[in-house]
Amino acid sequence: MSEIAIMTDSNSGIMPAEGEKAGIHVIPMPILIDERTYYEGYDITTEEFYEKLTRGVSATTSQPSPAAVIDMWRSLLKTHDEVVFIPMSSGLSNTCQTAAVLARDEEFAGRVHVVDNHRISVTQAQSVYDARILAKTCNSGSKIKEILEKESLDATIYIAVDTLEYLKKGGRITPAAAAVGTVLNLKPVLTIQGDKLDACAKTRGIKTAFKTMCKALEKDIRTRFGGTYEHRQLKIGMATTFSDEEKLSYFRDELTSCFPDLELFAAPLTMSIGCHVGPGALGIGAFLAH
Repeated sequence: MSEIAIMTDSNSGIMPAEGEKAGIHVIPMPILIDERTYYEGYDITTEEFYEKLTRGVSATTSQPSPAAVIDMWRSLLKTHDEVVFIPMSSGLSNTCQTAAVLARDEEFAGRVHVVDNHRISVTQAQSVYDARILAKTCNSGSKIKEILEKESLDATIYIAVDTLEYLKKGGRITPAAAAVGTVLNLKPVLTIQGDKLDACAKTRGIKTAFKTMCKALEKDIRTRFGGTYEHRQLKIGMATTFSDEEKLSYFRDELTSCFPDLELFAAPLTMSIGCHVGPGALGIGAFLAH
């Protein structure tokens, strides 16, 4: 019997098929589009999702059903001693809290470890890959949980929004502010520093927003990540809702040029974020990795 199974949700940007190849077990996030439920990476691709958003469909997020989570745990515990489950940040979804309650049941207590990781997208994915590395040397799922939670805030994310429509739909800005911002070509920069999606800056044009994010990221690297971190490695990440490969390549090259000494980890922005920021969004971040 294999000792520890590593499990996450598709908010990490790791899709079920990709996870299967990497030995990671992924539960797909449900997305409600025009009153029909889809499962991320299972019966809808990222490209299909953003194509639908571009056409103006209504999309909202949900969390996996308790039954789906429990079914995956039971299946994994047939072939593993323990499960380490790394869902998206507890501050951005109820998935983590729900799973933590379920894991207290006698059937799972001491065998299923739910990590309150305070991360999403590429930073969450890095935690998942770190867990896979730790599982090779740790003989305890609880120890992996302890390490990941201790290191959870060793990450920073900035997101530039191309359209204000989805922030308006989500109630984060008023219709009047959205109208004025659209006329002025304002591109809000948002940040995730643990549990919340907060406003960071307002810029004009996506390229100016990108420069603003790079400066913020450079400051974080100089201050928050400026010390010695044992044997861990600092990486940068990029996640987008772009379908335009030319635009994607431009920003990837620019980010690499700004941080030439750091490894780049790129992935699509997850659908859960996409519902709130819409097509054309660009996220960059930095995080420490094992």
